[in-house]
Amino acid sequence: MALDTISLLGEQVRIARHRKPGVPTLLLICPLPQSLLAFAPIWPQLSERFDLVAVDLPGFGRSSGGVEWMSFEAQGRFLAELIDHLQLQRPHLVGPDVGMAAAVACVRQHPGIAASLVIGDGPALAPSLNGSIINKLVDSGFWRFMVAMAGSGTFVEAANRLAYVSYVPNAVEVDDYIRSYAGRLGPICRWFRDYPTSLAFTDPALSELDLPVQVFWGRHDALLLAENAQSLEQRLPRCQLQVLENGGHFSYQDCAQEFSSMLIRWVESDHLRI
Repeated sequence: MALDTISLLGEQVRIARHRKPGVPTLLLICPLPQSLLAFAPIWPQLSERFDLVAVDLPGFGRSSGGVEWMSFEAQGRFLAELIDHLQLQRPHLVGPDVGMAAAVACVRQHPGIAASLVIGDGPALAPSLNGSIINKLVDSGFWRFMVAMAGSGTFVEAANRLAYVSYVPNAVEVDDYIRSYAGRLGPICRWFRDYPTSLAFTDPALSELDLPVQVFWGRHDALLLAENAQSLEQRLPRCQLQVLENGGHFSYQDCAQEFSSMLIRWVESDHLRI
């Protein structure tokens, strides 16, 4: 992955770029508490077929940014600016976890900006069926304080224990994730504090989204339960669902080959039929 840093909206934003003219563009949006390096397992196969961009959202990964970005609406607004800045032509937005919320917010604010959404293992739907740790971070100021005090190493290790089924992140990934969130968990807890308000922004838009949507979900997701996927499928007008049976919350890594194949089918054929 060829890493670069660009200046946008007053922030230093880390991206990865693989240019391949004349083919569809995929914009991959980082999850939390990971970074765009989480897409390394699927990058080689996708780069054979597509023009690729991956991004660390402001306040996440190795991009700068603070509390002003800790809402679905703000992250969606940023994505629209990024698409314009990089002159991307109707990319397919690939958003796991916090990337899902940002992608839905983006197309709500800017209809027609994307060719399709590929979203899952994340929030946008109300009520969101969460694992207990998410509910604690949303509902309890005490829990948010404890997470902020514990530090990024503990935060990343806890996520790894809860969110993987089979994948083991390598030392380069783990080091990048820990560095990404060192000294930044206080602002990130604001994202959880304002979770209900952010859901109120994205949820009403779901039934009105007029573009193809591929929903994916790890069957064993312990942070955002797989039942959310069925609810999304019922709400979205143009949607198909794939449950990744051997995946957890980080299903794009647990099921990297299956996830890549799903993306290839979706972009090359399936989204045209939805």
